Amino acid sequence: MRGPRLPALPALLWLALAPLPGPAARAELRVRVRLPGGQVTEESLQADSGADCVSLELRAADGALVTLTADFRQEVKIFRALILGELERGQSQFQALCFVTRLHRNEIIPSESMAKLRQKNPRTVRQAEEVRGLEHLSMDVAVNFSKAAQLSSHIHNVCAEAREAIYTREEDVKFWLEKGVDGSMFEVLPRGSDLPELQRCRQCPERWRPCMCSYSLSIEWYPCMLKYCKSRDAAGRLSSYKCGIRSCQKGYTFHFYVPQKQLCLWDEET
Repeated sequence: MRGPRLPALPALLWLALAPLPGPAARAELRVRVRLPGGQVTEESLQADSGADCVSLELRAADGALVTLTADFRQEVKIFRALILGELERGQSQFQALCFVTRLHRNEIIPSESMAKLRQKNPRTVRQAEEVRGLEHLSMDVAVNFSKAAQLSSHIHNVCAEAREAIYTREEDVKFWLEKGVDGSMFEVLPRGSDLPELQRCRQCPERWRPCMCSYSLSIEWYPCMLKYCKSRDAAGRLSSYKCGIRSCQKGYTFHFYVPQKQLCLWDEET
């Protein structure tokens, strides 16, 4: 007997119903995504069900390469931004930032489901079905790159270019310490509330003074929820099965200390 037919929804991403090959699988999917300004970019979605992690990567409208890695096993989320440098202002070719936060349940679909994603029409330009609110995060703790593998083994690869610029939050540190992570990898950074003279970088007149920097990024399209369809068997019993995904967009603004404004030239008054 043939299984239930999937509903006729054109150009959606489907979950393949066949089991993954072997005990675990790695998979990559490339989708075309529309950015806020109307440009179209290609986004790469990679899943490793064996390591229980997923990674999304896209190039933002300003040329920055943005990566999100979700480590489900360690409950860690890693954002990396490779920002084009301003060579005429003494910066290197690019500047790397890493922001590490706690991964909460149901933020993104599981790695096993991500590995099964297929799309009917690879040329379709996608926009998120749901826009989730902008989140502001105060990244008030620095992470020691050489010790960070205990927090997540993926930090070593994802944040290799950002060794001196890996940030997290004190509230997330408390959660990880309760799980037994070594606290020596964390260092509390100066905060604006502790140092009234510490200005926001966009208001700081001198390029070599410390200041509070802000950086914003957006994950324009990602599978945030599974969709379930219903069917009836020959006896009339109702059952549900995974038949697709719901897509979301979410923006983040990170606030963090830098020892000199030169490291935060994008955050200026316009």
